[in-house]
Amino acid sequence: MSTTPAGSAETNLPQTGPSAFDPHRPPARELLDDCVHCGFCLPTCPTYQLWGEEMDSPRGRIYLMDLAEKGEIGLDGPLHEHIDACLGCMACVTACPSGVQYDKLLESVRPQLERNVERSRADRLFREAIFALFPYKRRLRLAALPGALYQKLPVLRTLAAKLPERFAALESLLPPVTVKEAFARLPERTAAVGERRGTVALLSGCVQDVFFHRVNEATVRVLSAEGLDVLVPRDQQCCGALELHAGREEPALARAKRTIARFEVLGVDHVVANVAGCGSSMKDYGHLLSDDLEWAERAAAFSASVRDVHEVLADLYAAAGPRAPRSPVPARVAYHDACHLGHAQGVRDQPRAVLRSIPGLELVDIPEAALCCGSAGIYNMINPEPANELGARKAANVRSVEPEIVVTANPGCLLQIGKHLRDGTGEELPLLHPVQLLDASIRNVPVPRT
Repeated sequence: MSTTPAGSAETNLPQTGPSAFDPHRPPARELLDDCVHCGFCLPTCPTYQLWGEEMDSPRGRIYLMDLAEKGEIGLDGPLHEHIDACLGCMACVTACPSGVQYDKLLESVRPQLERNVERSRADRLFREAIFALFPYKRRLRLAALPGALYQKLPVLRTLAAKLPERFAALESLLPPVTVKEAFARLPERTAAVGERRGTVALLSGCVQDVFFHRVNEATVRVLSAEGLDVLVPRDQQCCGALELHAGREEPALARAKRTIARFEVLGVDHVVANVAGCGSSMKDYGHLLSDDLEWAERAAAFSASVRDVHEVLADLYAAAGPRAPRSPVPARVAYHDACHLGHAQGVRDQPRAVLRSIPGLELVDIPEAALCCGSAGIYNMINPEPANELGARKAANVRSVEPEIVVTANPGCLLQIGKHLRDGTGEELPLLHPVQLLDASIRNVPVPRT
């Protein structure tokens, strides 16, 4: 492999051999050429911040992609290693002054690696175990049964220290489990309170609906209180976000098609997501299926209908102000921008506007707000060491603003930040989704702990 640093003139060499990528959606030459290797991405890249390694920066990874496309290197080795180390947080997309679409480049390269590079047996089996469980609500509900028992028996938890690193990471992220909540169901239709302002459908999610069911309940109540009929199709399935972000293109697109088919017949104004990663993926269906003649138009229409819950609420406020009366929540609240909400979707102001509609609430931002917490889909399970470093850094930044409550709009972030806030301190700050605070304010009830 060439050792020329990124940013040198050698990146403009002509094609020297057959591309290492297969012909199915390789990284586009025009997107690779957009990068001028300026370095604005470096301060926001989590792995570059951890290691200071050029090839673990966005411009370094683009340099490796460029070499592979020109036939200079293969897909295995450095390219595979450094792409695997990437969290896919997309902070570089926000930071780039040249508009480099690193998100689209990563989206094209990860499936190439999954198809064409053999993983070790242990790595392959661990990943297969993750994807055999997390996209399936029924399996997650069954897993909640031993999970609830495990959390009630401290003697079992002492065994976690003896687990292999990846399994120990998985254990440490286990959310509080109650069997009642794991098997709870949302109503299929909830009527608007007062005059109806529209109709939406909610993606209830997989991990979200089983382990964070209270967030879904709060979301339905808030949308209804603000004048929306809320539909929740009982037979909806996984949207494919976890698989998409991991490069498992074929099953992810199959799930995308099922999601489109289930929701497009409802005739709603918007499909609402309250999970950052799910919303990001659904908004991208139009691009992902743009070369599929049967699905391209349907996918584009579906993606255009998807809104994060904060976008829907902020639009309602802008049009006619909040409808539901709010009671005060006198608390200092730290808001963490989930990467797939702030960077991938560009939704930053709306969650803050929603929180500021609550009387008495003091909203504070966290230092290094653009830096990922280390959750990143399945990253904190498959790369626990760097994920732990980033989680500890995020927790320290949270503590520095002395909040009474921490809020963020992604279940992975809630688990990751919660784990590292507790580490070594036993601290139990309430960690919530923003809609849970709004719901408590509207209903004039105590703020929940989780």
